[in-house]
Amino acid sequence: MRGYLNKPEQTEEAMAGGWLHTGDVGRFDDDGFLYIVDRKKDMIVSGGFNVFPREAEDVISANEAVAQVAVIGVPDEKWGEAVKAVIVLKPGIEGSDALIEEITIQVKDAKGSVYAPKSIDFAEAIPSTPVGKPDKKALRALYWEGQGRQV
Repeated sequence: MRGYLNKPEQTEEAMAGGWLHTGDVGRFDDDGFLYIVDRKKDMIVSGGFNVFPREAEDVISANEAVAQVAVIGVPDEKWGEAVKAVIVLKPGIEGSDALIEEITIQVKDAKGSVYAPKSIDFAEAIPSTPVGKPDKKALRALYWEGQGRQV
């Protein structure tokens, strides 16, 4: 890639040091296979731990009550950010404390307690980008409004 058309600042940022910086975060397994884990800009830092929302979203999406989910970081005085899941339920399913506990335990068991949502909101819809992906920037803005900083 040579750069972004008529966008020298974005080109300079993306091509730092002669390498293309995509913003993706990945990991290698024991066999040397590379797995893309998430986008760096979506990463949540909670109490010094890096939490990749997509990993929690994959677990939550497997719950039969869930139609759509977005996991974001929200302000937390103690941890800096706390993991929050915003969930759209399938038709006919109602949110409950029991469902919140079930989902939280599923994530804890699969990924560890740092990935488990500290809070869950049930929503009618999750804001979307023009290409239909969850608009996490818009979603985060709802929870970070009035804060002195945005992680």
